[in-house]
Amino acid sequence: MDAVQQVQLRVKLRQLEQEHADMDAAITALELSGTSDQLQLRRLKKIKLGLKDQIISIENLLIPDIIA
Repeated sequence: MDAVQQVQLRVKLRQLEQEHADMDAAITALELSGTSDQLQLRRLKKIKLGLKDQIISIENLLIPDIIA
């Protein structure tokens, strides 16, 4: 992986982390509102989980496995 690809992955990683944080805030706000729709909450949590999976995938690409 060259330097340009690493930079692109790091930019994408930061973007996904921001989306994940935004989704977490939206879920918390919906839960605290008292009028939370359980179906909507499940959908948001599923999206948040998908974002986390993408974050982990990119982190695994950027951080090589080191066998000690």
